[in-house]
Amino acid sequence: MLRAGYPATAAIFDGMASEEDHHRRRLIDLHVARFGDVIPLIRREHVSGFYARRPVWLVENLGLDRIRDEAAQMERDAERFYRAAAAQTSDAATRKLLGDLAAAEAGHAQSADHLADENLSDDAKSSEESAAHRQFILTWVQPGLAGLMDGSVSTLAPIFATAFATQDTWTTFLVGLAASVGAGISMGFTEAASDDGQISGRGSLIKRGIAAGVMTTLGGLGHALPYLIVDFWTATAVALVVVFVELWAIAWIQNRYMQTPFLRAAFQVVVGGALVFAAGVIIGSG
Repeated sequence: MLRAGYPATAAIFDGMASEEDHHRRRLIDLHVARFGDVIPLIRREHVSGFYARRPVWLVENLGLDRIRDEAAQMERDAERFYRAAAAQTSDAATRKLLGDLAAAEAGHAQSADHLADENLSDDAKSSEESAAHRQFILTWVQPGLAGLMDGSVSTLAPIFATAFATQDTWTTFLVGLAASVGAGISMGFTEAASDDGQISGRGSLIKRGIAAGVMTTLGGLGHALPYLIVDFWTATAVALVVVFVELWAIAWIQNRYMQTPFLRAAFQVVVGGALVFAAGVIIGSG
């Protein structure tokens, strides 16, 4: 994952992996000397006191700095484990090896800093951080923003049309719930199916589909949930406040991540939202 987009950081981990491979060979050599050529299948959960690691699917979603911090924490955890294991054995050769490995893990922080100085210049770090930020926007922010805009704006018409046509809060809530969930599912599948990310570089289709689908649903539910309030006019007033907050949030996200001037972003979403809201009210009151 890192090698293609962040070669400088990948070079740091390549250097650390080379050291870890040396540790692996030393452990295997000692096992062969003591127990023979057959290595039984042992997983980390079978080893008492072995340190826990974050699953790969979680770590790969972290930023570059967090990934580097996670690697450093793993080195510290490995050092503690080797020291604890060395204290449990009475075999001199095993204790010596585990002590050596603990000392090596303790020195990896300095090794990582040295590798970083060699491979991660200020320009390279700035370039990688810029690429990571761009990837975050393409994979999460852009689909999520599209979903929030669709859910917040497109569901205004059916929700408020139902509200003013029936003045029944429960019926309005059910229509809003159905519209929000249906729109979320549709947007999620549309985002995922329209682009696999291989050519565009927009990232995982699953992540983009989740971002678009969840935000679409939340955008619609925001002004549907107030209709759980029994009084119609109170529910409508609360829903209008929620709509204002949703439209402001959309304008803020556009300004924060897309560099769209705030006033222009606000004007766009307010005009669009007002037109859809007006259509719903007119149809519902007709």
